[in-house]
Amino acid sequence: MKTKEDTMITSDLLTHPHIKTNLVVSQLVEVILSREEGTLSATGAVSAHTGKYTGRSPDDKYIVHDETSDDVDWGKVNQSIDEATFDHLLEKVTTYLRNKNELFHFRGFAGADENFRLPLQVITEYAWHNLFARQLFITPTEKELAEHQSQFTVISAPTFKADPETDGTNSEVFVFISFKKRIVLIGGTEYAGEIKKSIFSVMNYLLPKSDVLPMHCSANIGHEGDVALFFGLSGTGKTTLSADPNRRLVGDDEHGWSPNGVFNIEGGCYAKCINLSEKKEPQIYNAIRFGSVLENVILDDASRHPDYDDTSLTENTRAAYPLENMENIVKPSVAGHPNTIIFLTADASGTLPPISRLSKEQAMYHFLSGYTSKLAGTERGVTQPQATFSSCFGSPFLPLAPSTYAEMLGEKVDQHDANVFLVNTGWTGGSYGTGERISLAYTRAMVRAALEGELNTVETVQDSIFGLNIPTHIAGVPDDILVPMNTWSDQEAYKQEAKALAMKFHDNFSKFQHASEAIRQAGPIYTGNE
Repeated sequence: MKTKEDTMITSDLLTHPHIKTNLVVSQLVEVILSREEGTLSATGAVSAHTGKYTGRSPDDKYIVHDETSDDVDWGKVNQSIDEATFDHLLEKVTTYLRNKNELFHFRGFAGADENFRLPLQVITEYAWHNLFARQLFITPTEKELAEHQSQFTVISAPTFKADPETDGTNSEVFVFISFKKRIVLIGGTEYAGEIKKSIFSVMNYLLPKSDVLPMHCSANIGHEGDVALFFGLSGTGKTTLSADPNRRLVGDDEHGWSPNGVFNIEGGCYAKCINLSEKKEPQIYNAIRFGSVLENVILDDASRHPDYDDTSLTENTRAAYPLENMENIVKPSVAGHPNTIIFLTADASGTLPPISRLSKEQAMYHFLSGYTSKLAGTERGVTQPQATFSSCFGSPFLPLAPSTYAEMLGEKVDQHDANVFLVNTGWTGGSYGTGERISLAYTRAMVRAALEGELNTVETVQDSIFGLNIPTHIAGVPDDILVPMNTWSDQEAYKQEAKALAMKFHDNFSKFQHASEAIRQAGPIYTGNE
C-alpha cells in the first residue's frame, strides 16, 4: 500500500527528469564506465572502490522511534532517533539528489517465496550501487514489474555528508530506517553493503509477524532433497561452505524459514574475496564475470585481472553477483525444512573444536551466544580479529529481542527434528598470530560428514572446558585436529586461553535472564572455579 510519504518520494525523486528505472545489466555497465564510477576488469566484472568506508558503520545506524516501532529492542544495536530528525534529513537528502544530473532506480523484491516477499525500490546516486542492488535483490519479470507496488524504499546518497551538529547523527555517515514511513535513508558512505543489510534488518522486523523466522545463514540441498543451513557472521564461511559442487545452492546469506520451508531473501551473492582462488573455491571464482560488482578489489594495471590477495584497501574485499552465475542452484530459491543446521564460528583463540555435535539445549545456548571473532575489515575500525558475541549470529540486523528469534528456532528444530553442529573455521595450533587457519579441505570433510548423517551416531568425547561433544574420528581429517589441545605445542597455554574464552561465554550469557536453567547449564563447563 502506498503511503503519503511514498507519494512524496515519487513526486520529488521518481519524477527527476533523468532518472533511469530498471536498466538492464549491460546498460548499467555502460553508464558506470561512462561516469567513471568503476573499471571493467578482465573477467567482465565492474571494479569499484568505496573510499574510506570499506565496511558497515554500525554506530551510524538508527531506527526511527514512533508508534509503529514500539516493539523494537532498543539499545546499542538498535539506536533510536525521533521522527523530526529523520524528516529533516530526508528532506535535505531529497533536495540534494533532486539537483543531481542523473538518478538510478531499481524495482524488485526481497524474498523468493511469493507468499512472504517484500516489493521494494532502491533509488541511488551511483549507477554501480544500482547494479549492486539489481544483482543482490530479486529482479522482477516484465509482468511482475508492470504490477509492482513498492512497499519499502531505499534511498542511497553516498556523497551527501551529514553534519552531526545540525543533523543529529553520530558522524557524516547515516543509515536510518523508518518502519512507519517504510523508508531506508543512507548517506555519507559508498559501501554498498549498507543497502543489502538495511533491507535484511527490515525483513528481520517484518517476517516474524508472519510466523517466518528470518535467518543470517546460507542454505543448500543435497541429492536426496536434504536441506542444510549454515549460520554465521561475516568471514566465517557461509558463502564458501554452501557453494558445494555436490549440492545445489539456495542462497548464501539471508533466508526465511516459514511453515512451508526455507526461502532465500535475496537474488544474488555477496562473497568475500580475500585470497580467493579458482583451485580452492571454483564456483565463486567462476561466478565473478560480466555484470558482477567487485568492491575494493585491486586490478593488475596491465592485465586488469583481479588480485584477490591484495588487501591494500581492505581485507573486506567483496564480489556481488546473481545466483544465476552459480552452476548448481535451486530455482526458484525455495526448499523444504532443514535436516541439518550448522553454526559457524571463526575462533581466533584457537581453542574451540573444529566440529561439535550439539544437544538441543546447547544449540539454543550457542544460537543466543552467536560467538565468533570479528574479522578485519568487516566493520570500521576492525583491523585485528576481535572476540564478539552476536545473538542469533546476526545481532546487528535484529530489530526485535534475540529471544524472539531463538524461541522460533527452537520450536522449528523440535518440530522438524534437525541435527545441529558447531563448526569452527578459525584457528588451530595456537591463537591468531601463532596458530594457523583450519584447512578448508578439513572443514569441508567435517561438514560433509555432518550433512550425510555420519556424525549422528559416531563416538564422541566431551571437551573438559567447553562441554562440547567432539567426534573422535572423521574420514579425511587427522584425529589430532579434532581435539584443539592436541594441536598446541604448549598445552598449559591452551588451557589458559580456553578458560579465558569460557568466561567470556558466561559473562555474555548473563544478559539472558529469561533463559531456562537447562539452557544456561548447556554452556562451558568451566565457570572460573578450579
